[in-house]
Amino acid sequence: MASFPSTFPVMLMIITLMLGYLISLASASNLNQDFDITWGDGRAKILNSGELLTLSLDKASGSGFQSKNEYLFGKIDMQLKLVPGNSAGTVTAYYLSSKGSTWDEIDFEFLGNLSGDPYIIHTNVFSQGKGNREQQFYLWFDPTADFHTYSILWNPQRIIFSVDGTPMREFKNLESIGVPFPKNQAMRIYSSLWNADDWATRGGLVKTDWTQAPFTASYRNFNANACVWSSGVSSCSTSSPSSASTSNAWLSQQLDSISQDRLKWVQKNYMIYNYCTDTKRFPQGLPLECTKS
Repeated sequence: MASFPSTFPVMLMIITLMLGYLISLASASNLNQDFDITWGDGRAKILNSGELLTLSLDKASGSGFQSKNEYLFGKIDMQLKLVPGNSAGTVTAYYLSSKGSTWDEIDFEFLGNLSGDPYIIHTNVFSQGKGNREQQFYLWFDPTADFHTYSILWNPQRIIFSVDGTPMREFKNLESIGVPFPKNQAMRIYSSLWNADDWATRGGLVKTDWTQAPFTASYRNFNANACVWSSGVSSCSTSSPSSASTSNAWLSQQLDSISQDRLKWVQKNYMIYNYCTDTKRFPQGLPLECTKS
């Protein structure tokens, strides 16, 4: 009976790594095609033939970008590597938003901290101009050491915030009990890196250390499995029923039992603020959606 050489496991590992690298190259998005740099006077850059986008912040200015497309529902993924070291006072915002005085918005905000202290992920959902739905989390890894995938699933039934495929927050459509839900306004993707040392770190007690500037956050591997909204028409409305049932499965996606367990694990171990338990903030009674978990 033939036996494999002793080097076979090493060879297999190398082949696996090479295949993974090739797959990542094939799936890498061209950020030039998806985003416009909107401000920062040269502090935002798209590099490596569109594979990498960086935002920088110094004492004079931050920087930002926005998507070329508007979306009305979608599963949006982006890999981010956050500002390393002493990032106190800085905020990296990554969010979906519409325009106008009764805008809708779905937020990830990453609040910087002193070296060695954990980042805080600040999430919020605005519907018809009303927010005040903050939940905040620590992470179970160092978000500055490598890229991690931050995802927003937004369909007519729910909004799910996830990190590396692990859900951390779910905001359900509870219009049936009078809670507005973002479903009628198309939104663009926005991201910015800016100075918010009046509130971002320990309520503004810790200020930005400008000797550490420039601060830099990095982005790659954007993917939008989404309904593009253009001239009042959704790209999903033109899909045939057969293609819609496969490529647009996210339109009816919900958390399965394993994902629900992961969500509970994150919220038990890493949630540090939940507006739905802040009775001091809402002395007249918690928001209506908090009664329907």
